[in-house]
Amino acid sequence: MRKLFGTDGIRGVAGEYPLDRRTVYAVGRALGHHLPSGVRRLVIGQDTRESSAWITDLLSAGLRDTGAQVESAGVITTPGIAHLTHTHNFSAGVVISASHNPWQDNGIKIFGPDGYKLPDRTELEIEEEIFTQLNSSATAPEMCDTSSLPGNATLRDDYASWLARSISSGGPIKTVVDCANGAASNLAPQVFRQCGISADFIHNSPNGRNINEKCGALHPEVVAGEVASRKTDLGISLDGDADRALFADHGGKVVNGDAIMLLLARELEQHGHLANNLVVATTMSNMGLEAALSRSGIQMLRAPVGDKYVLEEMKKSGAVLGGEQSGHIILSELATTGDGLLTALKVIEIMARTGKPLTELVSDLKVFPQIIKNVRVLEKRPLDQIPAVQSAIDAAQRDLDGTGRVVVRYSGTEALARVMIEAESRTKMELHATAIAEAIQRALG
Repeated sequence: MRKLFGTDGIRGVAGEYPLDRRTVYAVGRALGHHLPSGVRRLVIGQDTRESSAWITDLLSAGLRDTGAQVESAGVITTPGIAHLTHTHNFSAGVVISASHNPWQDNGIKIFGPDGYKLPDRTELEIEEEIFTQLNSSATAPEMCDTSSLPGNATLRDDYASWLARSISSGGPIKTVVDCANGAASNLAPQVFRQCGISADFIHNSPNGRNINEKCGALHPEVVAGEVASRKTDLGISLDGDADRALFADHGGKVVNGDAIMLLLARELEQHGHLANNLVVATTMSNMGLEAALSRSGIQMLRAPVGDKYVLEEMKKSGAVLGGEQSGHIILSELATTGDGLLTALKVIEIMARTGKPLTELVSDLKVFPQIIKNVRVLEKRPLDQIPAVQSAIDAAQRDLDGTGRVVVRYSGTEALARVMIEAESRTKMELHATAIAEAIQRALG
């Protein structure tokens, strides 16, 4: 059983285990030992949290102590590192980021030489080596020279240029982009400028502690309000590491990842690029998406929550499009992971080509009412082994009986249990979501 890696790398409070100095250094040494023999080159990038610099330097020190060569791309998005890893023939890529989490948190994400996140088996092997390092006499350096890894602007420019080449035209679409004071704060303006897209940028002044703070993909209503007040055609909300994006239409209505998957699926199908007429979503995607895709002759498969699991199902089924309601969208013919900027550019390209607003392009998506309750937990015991919780879940499933769905799971990145219920009846939805959440609270809260 994994003790360090969650659904998206190692994550926690910066300075506390497993992101204390000794463990971060051990992660660097373990990763360095795991790399194949020969020339071992890694690229590392970071988001804008104040802890990202020292974590980057300490991890790099551990890597270099094993003989690995480390090159920094500086502040860059997670998908930027994934792209650079495989296009520049690095042995691995590392991102220091906690994505949508608050500034106090941070994380370590690792990509293999192919630009894909590591499979669970490989993460377990690295975990074992990390614990071996922690049990040895190796200790973290007292100080790290933060000037030892200056960001290579050429690497960031290469990624920005690739993004700009990914679309034919941005047309006359006027856009407002919320950068969440995160990794895209400088990159997004560069990319949109290269594409010739008219855009205003907000929350692009990071100070180390304002990443995701009342902005970005966690608060898409912010950019929706800006769209309405500025009278732009589109709003885009990125998260801290810009691996996902949410949108707002010209009327200021939030548009989530389900609607964007519908839009992209139809675009790919129209041009003969939707392999096997398949889309991979997750257990959290709305039943309305499945119905809308079906009307277009497109089948939807569901994977567990987490973009790495979406990608695994895409590889297994041969699908080229997958994603999450939260805005992670994977276009596997172009990228190896979710990329918020790439998704945004593709949406703009479709709007420009068709001359239609986003709201019209997804107008037939009829969303079933859905509620999500988060319960903070002290431990993550198997829910099916807690009789009161399982009883509440069973009661909800019996009552809904084909007119809704119940999904109860633990967050892979936080100490939370998530209760999601989707149903035609809002009354039943509220009733059962509350009952299940209260049962979890009593047992684990």
